[in-house]
Amino acid sequence: MTWFRRIRIALLIVLVGPLLLMVGSKVNMAAADWRTANRESANIAPSPAETREAVVQVYGARTYGWRAVFAIHTWIAVKPEGAASYTTYQVIGWRAFYGDSALVIRDDIPDRHWFGSRPEVLADLRGAAAAKAIVEIERAVKAYPYPDTYRTWPGPNSNSFTAYVGRAVPALALDLPPTAIGKDFLANGAIFARAPSATGLQMSLYGLAGFIIAVEEGLEFNLFGLSFGIDPKDLALRLPGLGKIGP
Repeated sequence: MTWFRRIRIALLIVLVGPLLLMVGSKVNMAAADWRTANRESANIAPSPAETREAVVQVYGARTYGWRAVFAIHTWIAVKPEGAASYTTYQVIGWRAFYGDSALVIRDDIPDRHWFGSRPEVLADLRGAAAAKAIVEIERAVKAYPYPDTYRTWPGPNSNSFTAYVGRAVPALALDLPPTAIGKDFLANGAIFARAPSATGLQMSLYGLAGFIIAVEEGLEFNLFGLSFGIDPKDLALRLPGLGKIGP
């Protein structure tokens, strides 16, 4: 088999997920006007009025427009014990483009649709474990080195931020899916780091090429921001566009 044919086969494997999503209409690339897109609660998060214990949740939802076939946007929501509302932490690109801080911290609905896309829970802590994690999350957010910088690819972006916090807060065991493009961009030019789940090791060259080997993520390879691999713990495949596929 020639190298040219091998490259073509590799490209087909990498792009099969996004192609299936486009053909199957699993995502809406022709998204509605962002000003009128759904930003209401998905009714996933526990109500502060009914849940006194501390809560930490990490969410992910398909991005807006054509990029949805490749990527999700992620964010973190926390509610200390007895608090009447949630605080959300996320990085938003267009704020940086207009000269504001990309890092947004505010009291907000924790499980909003991301401009029409329904969110999914990627990590969930409650009670004493959540209370301890909130302190560590706040510390990690303050230490995040790119609060005023955003690059859609290869990073730092919203998923680079969430992965950074995950590495600093092992209790989250944050298994970001392959669709969290930007998670492989390591801070401060590092080549080696913890995996985002903090359960293994990651090697990455500026988010362009590398691998993860960890208990939560399994074995995952990254090539130009597109990730693929296998997750023995959850008997799942990790594929570009499709994300984590398994029972």
